[in-house]
Amino acid sequence: MSKFRKKPVVIDALRFQDRSSYNAMVVEWGDSFASVARFDNGVLTIKTLETHNTPLIASPGDWIVRGVKGEFYPCRSDIFEETYEALE
Repeated sequence: MSKFRKKPVVIDALRFQDRSSYNAMVVEWGDSFASVARFDNGVLTIKTLETHNTPLIASPGDWIVRGVKGEFYPCRSDIFEETYEALE
């Protein structure tokens, strides 16, 4: 078996909690986020590059990541904390 290490990349991420955090994401990331994300009845859904027209559901506490190609996707908090570290 071959082993690989994840290349270090810098990403932008905001933590999703509720409508106010969704609104902050729309302000921060603008139309590029608003065009793929919807907050309705307490649920945040995001259309990703991988899922195309089937959106992923973000739960409160999940991190919303803007990837290296400008794509957005939710990441569970425990996975996020194992994968990323703060720069600031």
